[in-house]
Amino acid sequence: MTTVIYAVLVLGALIFFHELGHFAVARWLGMGVSRFSLGFGPRLCGLKRGQTDYCLSLVPLGGYVALVGESDENDIPEGFTARESFSLRPAWQRLLVVAAGPLANLLLAWLLCWGLAWGWGETRILPDIGAVLENSAAQEAGIQAGDRVISVDGRPVATWKEMGDAIAASEGAPLHFELKRGDDTISVTLTARESVRKTIFGEDEKAWVAGVRSSGAFEIEPLSFWQAAHAGTARTWELIDLTWQGFVKLAQRVVPMDQVGGPIMIAQLVGQSAEAGLAAVLGLAALISINLGILNLLPVPVLDGGQIVFCLLEMLFRRPLNERARGIAMRVGFFLLVALMILATYNDIARIVKTWTAG
Repeated sequence: MTTVIYAVLVLGALIFFHELGHFAVARWLGMGVSRFSLGFGPRLCGLKRGQTDYCLSLVPLGGYVALVGESDENDIPEGFTARESFSLRPAWQRLLVVAAGPLANLLLAWLLCWGLAWGWGETRILPDIGAVLENSAAQEAGIQAGDRVISVDGRPVATWKEMGDAIAASEGAPLHFELKRGDDTISVTLTARESVRKTIFGEDEKAWVAGVRSSGAFEIEPLSFWQAAHAGTARTWELIDLTWQGFVKLAQRVVPMDQVGGPIMIAQLVGQSAEAGLAAVLGLAALISINLGILNLLPVPVLDGGQIVFCLLEMLFRRPLNERARGIAMRVGFFLLVALMILATYNDIARIVKTWTAG
């Protein structure tokens, strides 16, 4: 139950922020909103402010903002005017409203990463050697477990990543390492060797390696408010790039389809993160928010990305897309979305069954 509660809270917050993006821009442009709902199906509870009904609905897997005249320009509920109709607005205004939802998810991810960097600081993996592989370039150079790398080719090294980047950029050229060994400072020359390793997506890639492993030592560097903003921006971009690559690799079949997960897997991940603490939950929420944002920007008609494409085509050709073509595209998009949901749910259940049988 604790896992379910955490999952509902996290997903509810992400969905709320997504719909808030649509709502805020629609109201800014003077469009009418008849309902702002978290969840689908029958209305459970809520309140009405002005002409808008703010409510919670029975099925908690999503939410929606009901715009006046969204599907039919003549469908104007009582209390609203034709001026507030979504369908009667220029394509560029409709595009802004549609794009605001996914962009709100990306904005939320940035705010979360900023808050994490400011509240918890930045974790830096130190360039401390934990192990040296047999017959490796590092062993040949005389590097030993327990050494700390101070500089590479005269450039100070403060993190494991900086050391790794220097080795990767060498492309086999000799590198001069300055090491701290006990109370002594020594210099060695290392020539990295070309190797093949697996990427995060399971692909083979060529890399220059030294043959060392990290000791795992780290330190937390406190950041100021604006330093955290910069670190949060960098982290958000890393997550966006990683998420986008994941979608591309999935389309290329590099990532197998059985890796696709749905609400059940998200609930499990949220539950595991909750055990690790608030920072882990917020970090996972940022990643999920980015996934929701990018997923909704995909050019599938029933998603926000598909509606953006319709608006762009209307702006380009100066007339709305043919209703018949639009209807066919929507039906195809709906079929694809349902198929994806079925696949994700099947994978989630299959993983649970596999875990039970293995246990």
